[in-house]
Amino acid sequence: MRIVVAEDLYLLRDGLVRLLEAYDHEVVAAVGDKEATLRALAEHRPDVAVIDVRMPPTYTDDGLQAALEARRARPGLSVLVLSQHIEQLYARELLADGRGGVGYLLKDRVFEAEQFIEAVERVGAGGTSLDPAVVAKILNAGSTSPLDALTGREREIIALMAEGLSNSAIGQRLFLSEGSISKYTTSIFTKLGITSDDNGNRRVLAVLAFLGAAGAG
Repeated sequence: MRIVVAEDLYLLRDGLVRLLEAYDHEVVAAVGDKEATLRALAEHRPDVAVIDVRMPPTYTDDGLQAALEARRARPGLSVLVLSQHIEQLYARELLADGRGGVGYLLKDRVFEAEQFIEAVERVGAGGTSLDPAVVAKILNAGSTSPLDALTGREREIIALMAEGLSNSAIGQRLFLSEGSISKYTTSIFTKLGITSDDNGNRRVLAVLAFLGAAGAG
């Protein structure tokens, strides 16, 4: 995949570049501030952007603002956010149009190279990869319809879907068969009114509904 890395700390940026290239991905640009990020995304049109939250010039949410601006200019751009903080509002905004992969990882909770690379590849393919702590914060924020229609087990499953787990991985986590998980996901789609024939797209739309409704409380 072709990747833009946006991270203001040189050592971390260089480390990300080396790691991605070690797994045969092409880093087309590595930048350290908001304006350079926007230029790189417009020029290179990467498969996925790996973006830090706090970058120059203000060191607040410049990276996230760059990601949102880039997606408005190019709907469907896949973005993996790296952060030390949980900003659930931005996770929902990044998923708002239901197009393009979205990930949100906490820097101090990425413990293995393979874990990070799998998240990058999943997001680049149009999926989601949300840190469990991000999902937990959204769940604890309270919920409103349509999530009220889901059972406790279905809410567990949609939370794991938000982390990017496949039906097989969810089944292993919950000690259920893959067939059982498939039945649960079908029920989730039905209750949320998601009727697309594309199962991958239905998962993204279900996660969008989960983020939007859970964060509204």
